[in-house]
Amino acid sequence: MERFLEAVTLVNGKINDFVWGPIMLALLVGTGVFLTFRTGWIQVGRFGYIMKNTIGSLFRRRGQKDHGSNLSPFQAVTTALAGTVGTGNIAGVTGAIFIGGPGAVFWMWVSAFFGMCTKYAEIALALRFRNTDEQGVHKGGPMYYIENGLGRNWRWLAVIFAILGGLASFGIGNIAQSSEIAGALNGLFGVDPMISGVALTVVVGIVVIGGVKRIGQVTSLLVPFMSVFYVAAGIVVILMRIGDIPGVFQAIFTSAFSFEAVGGGVFGYAIMVAMKNGFARGVFSNEAGLGSAPIAHAASSTEEPAEQAIWGVFEVFFDTIIICSITAFTVLLSGFELGASALEGYASKGAAAVAAFNSILPGELGGTIIQVSLVFFALSTILSWSYYGERCWGYLSGDNKAVTAVYKMVFVLFCIVGATGSGQLMWDISDTLNGAMAIPNLVALLLLSGAVASITKEYFTDKRL
Repeated sequence: MERFLEAVTLVNGKINDFVWGPIMLALLVGTGVFLTFRTGWIQVGRFGYIMKNTIGSLFRRRGQKDHGSNLSPFQAVTTALAGTVGTGNIAGVTGAIFIGGPGAVFWMWVSAFFGMCTKYAEIALALRFRNTDEQGVHKGGPMYYIENGLGRNWRWLAVIFAILGGLASFGIGNIAQSSEIAGALNGLFGVDPMISGVALTVVVGIVVIGGVKRIGQVTSLLVPFMSVFYVAAGIVVILMRIGDIPGVFQAIFTSAFSFEAVGGGVFGYAIMVAMKNGFARGVFSNEAGLGSAPIAHAASSTEEPAEQAIWGVFEVFFDTIIICSITAFTVLLSGFELGASALEGYASKGAAAVAAFNSILPGELGGTIIQVSLVFFALSTILSWSYYGERCWGYLSGDNKAVTAVYKMVFVLFCIVGATGSGQLMWDISDTLNGAMAIPNLVALLLLSGAVASITKEYFTDKRL
């Protein structure tokens, strides 16, 4: 058995090196570049309009509208954001900086800039090619726009995506997050991991059993709270070291274009290491191109694809440009010596982030902020991924209610598995599956780019913008 696990670990490692390696990262970012041209650089030319009609629209009074069995546009966004704003925004960014240097932050921004168009395209296609059942419930995502947009002959590609997404939901969307929650609660209150797992199972079960409507209702409250909490704390940290900000920017840009060897030549040139880690963390964080978020957006009651899709631009901007940057600035302002070896002194990358906050804020306040944030970030990710997995298995089973019921039960119980065990191999496999999801999704995005361009042109022409 031990040899079998070693073999699985070895094979998974090789596949993971590819799906999160230079070729795939270049394809992910390259697709964003291509879609940027196809949509007329909307993240630049239409940025003001997008912000005004996404986050800006929340400050305008509107009458209450019945969205039936579907999500309101805002609930769809918060459900998607709940899945993207996760532990990677803290631990992942910290690790990228320690390994790739300050320059990784710049390349993370680059991936986000083009990722805005990728996410926009995913959502536009998800609404254009979604299905609506007899009860008027909208169901969509990459598997639907592959089959409905490219035709039945491409259903095999949709099935591959659904299988990968359905399996990844147990690991990247549950085990990894449950483990972070258990660790944070143990650090904050000394709670036994088993107790945390059982409590988490109950909480998640109550929400998940209520279906996508209840998930949307919970995330519409949870996401704004956790986002404001973390952003506010981050701004305080930055203001306390505001005089060092120019030096931080200098370090970021200097490191991003440095051709000096790092790690004694082990990692190659610094610029390559910075690019790889920055692109990887950016994509992993905002999930642009992975195909998960459009599953949530497809459940929106919005009828106009581009109207919902512009939320994708805001989503990537907020997740990476705002939240990830706050983590990055805090780590850099803390003055830690950067390098892969610097992580050896910490139990995890999250622990390094805690140390960064604690070095600036008085007492153990920084650690408390990070741990509380990790709890909310991880919980929100679990809720969103429960729906992503449900839709993937629903697609594969023809929306068989027994299959989705079994999936929900197993998914909820996996919270205990994640909280009480390391589950490192399963986490690694799920990380691979998560990255592999991008392959069928990117193929569909490139082949359907004409539809994206048409949707964009129709929307902005009609609006006379």
